[in-house]
Amino acid sequence: MIKNDLYLKALRGETVERPPVWMMRQAGRYLPEFIALRDQYDFFTRCQTPELASEITVQPIRRFPLDAAILFSDILVVPQAMGIDFKMKESVGPWLDNPIRTAQQVDDVIVPDVNDTLGYVFDAIEMTLEKLDNEIPLIGFAGSPWTIFCYCIEGRGSKDFNIAKSFCFLQTESAHKLLQKITDTTIAYLKRKVEKGVSAVQVFDSWGGMLSPADYQDFSWQYINQIVEALAPLTHVVVFGKGCWFALDEMTKSKASALGVDWTITPENARKFTNNAVTLQGNFDPSRLHSTPETIRKMVHEMINRFGKDKYIVNLGHGILPNIPVENAEAFVKAVVEWEL
Repeated sequence: MIKNDLYLKALRGETVERPPVWMMRQAGRYLPEFIALRDQYDFFTRCQTPELASEITVQPIRRFPLDAAILFSDILVVPQAMGIDFKMKESVGPWLDNPIRTAQQVDDVIVPDVNDTLGYVFDAIEMTLEKLDNEIPLIGFAGSPWTIFCYCIEGRGSKDFNIAKSFCFLQTESAHKLLQKITDTTIAYLKRKVEKGVSAVQVFDSWGGMLSPADYQDFSWQYINQIVEALAPLTHVVVFGKGCWFALDEMTKSKASALGVDWTITPENARKFTNNAVTLQGNFDPSRLHSTPETIRKMVHEMINRFGKDKYIVNLGHGILPNIPVENAEAFVKAVVEWEL
């Protein structure tokens, strides 16, 4: 049994003394010990070496009283496993030499055996669980099919993903074919993570907010919901859609255990749009971690009071930024641990 199961209680909607806390990208670039490993190994080496991935996962756990760990990895390991050769380019980010732009390229994409292509992730889970020693739960994650699709078509990050959107509108059949292949691979990938021992999974739809509400249903949500339907009987599923407040009502009807919200919606509206029917996660503005520790503490307490302590997981509204002082991250976590009614 997991000793600190506060996160799992929140996912089940149970009454708690205080809400649980973790941070998206908590195993990451703001920690000096992470930077030390980054200087020795390139990005995908860190993802693909179980010893390194598990070490990075537990680094923030050693520092802060967090209520959950999230496995260090990247959403692009899934398209890599599908034969789409992503690199991480210095000062550019995700990079694909040959972006997918034709129906033939879509046809050539494989749906792999995840045990063969992503075994290093499952090995990292085993090593991490050993290090965590049942103290707190471990979260597994994947990118949403739409978000991964955006990178595959665009070939890199973008402010608007117009090439990806154009592909959807001009080559609709091929777009849905690729989205389905990503979905099928993701379902197999997350199911295996659950088998290996993660306590919950989170789907990150980082670029869902680029779509109109109607297009979101067509090109993103229907595929996310396939993942939710497949995984919900096996584990807790959390869906985080950045900029997707307009879809919260629809998401609430799904079998997701929790919905993540970003900082562009008030706690009151988030509760209203979800009919107070589901656990919410979020939504502290990551940039606000530049505030003083005392200001962070006050803002976190106000955020908890507005969301309410039950059916709530304290988190950021997106990933922690690389230039946040460690003591400010600590102030954020401790503010939750020290919160009282």
